[in-house]
Formats: sequence, structure tokens, C-alpha cells
Amino acid sequence: MIKIRNLHKSFGDHRLFKGVDLDVARGEVVVLIGPSGSGKSTFLRCINGLETFEQGEIDVDDIALHSINWVRPSSEDLETIRQVRLRAGMVFQQFNLFPHMTVIENIIEAPVHVLGVARERAEEEALAFLRRINLDKKAQCRPGTLSGGEQQRAAIARALAMKPRAMLFDEPTASLDPETVGEVLSVIRDLVRQEGLTSLIATHEMGFAREVADRVVVFDNGDIIESGPPSRIFAHPANQRTKTFLTRVLNKA
Repeated sequence: MIKIRNLHKSFGDHRLFKGVDLDVARGEVVVLIGPSGSGKSTFLRCINGLETFEQGEIDVDDIALHSINWVRPSSEDLETIRQVRLRAGMVFQQFNLFPHMTVIENIIEAPVHVLGVARERAEEEALAFLRRINLDKKAQCRPGTLSGGEQQRAAIARALAMKPRAMLFDEPTASLDPETVGEVLSVIRDLVRQEGLTSLIATHEMGFAREVADRVVVFDNGDIIESGPPSRIFAHPANQRTKTFLTRVLNKA
């Protein structure tokens, strides 16, 4: 479903990715873990066309994305990015909801104006999503009146309303108060399993990673240092850097 080959990405003189490869099977839930600054978020943003990269190829459901000249992107490049984003929805650390719109208006905006879905149908589908995540009573509220957890759940519903074939979650609980983290993780857990969505999830929540992942991928300093089922990664990590990271994170928890 998602194939990354020989990905190279730099920030100025700092080379972050130096030839990263990764395959994600259709329906697989892959959780990315690793220290802050190790490249997890940048990796997801490259897949979604939000970050440029210098070399390599990213293939999302047979749509191939290559390095792009963002100063003068061609119409073909822009269409490729649009097609990738239609296939891979993304949920960010910050909720990025339109503050002047109600929750339901946020959710139907893209289906109506990008997919051409009739407004009445889009509203029906949005309400169905909101009911699934216990947010239907907030449909007519503006984001500023919602808690952080409620805003993130609304952002998840907005992404799913586009009916993506894959979902990218970029540390979706990083901006939440501790008491609301669990409710958002519960929604993500239920949705990825019920929908059978191909999912890439960057998170610092190790318990969640252990529970939801089919496979855990460990990033460190822009490299994938190991990958495997959560039972092995958490109980018997092969790489010393993974052991050090997990010891630090789990002891802190």
C-alpha cells in the first residue's frame, strides 16, 4: 500500500534521511517510535507531500511521488500530490480546525468542495462519524469551545470523511492534557481496527504502540534502526539504541 525507497531528506547542511526504505502492507498498522527529533514526523510529512525530499520515491497506492521543485512545481507534480493526499489522510499534533466554522462545517468542507459530495449527504456522513466518536452533540459548536481531546477527535473525523485508503497520525496526543490522551487513543484504536485502515502512527505512547501495532518501526537520528512485532521490540529489542530509548521512556512513565 505504501512503499518508500531510498528516501533522502536534508535541512540545510543537516542530512536527516540517508536512504530510508519502508513497506507498509494494505491494512497494516505500523507504529513509529523513537526519540524526539529522530525523524518520525518528517517521515510522515514526506509521505503526504508536506515536506520536500531530495532523492528517492514514495508510492502510495500506486501513485508515485518523487522529489519536487517547490519553487516552480509543475501541474503534474501538483496533481500527484493531490492524488496522494486523497489516498492518505493525515491527523496532526495541532488540530488545525478552522476556528470560524462549526465542527460539522469543518468535516464537510473537503468532501463538498474537493470530492463534490452533495452537502446533505456530506452532513449525514459527518454526523455518522461524530456519533461513532461520541461527538455528535458538539456538531454545531465551534472548535474554540471544545476541549483538546474533542478537537482532536473532530480532526480525526474530518480526515476520515475524505474516505482515505490510508491514515497518517503524527503524534496525535502530543498537544493534549494527560487526562484526554486516553480518549483520543481509544478512538484511533477503534477506528483503525474497525475500518481496517492502513495506518502509520507516530507516537510516544508506548502502551498504545504495544497494543495497536501490527509492527513497530524504531527511528533514531533519521535511520530505521529496527522493525518488528511489538512483542519482540518491547520485550527483546535487538538494537542497543532501541534498548536505551525504551528503558528511558518506560522508566519515565
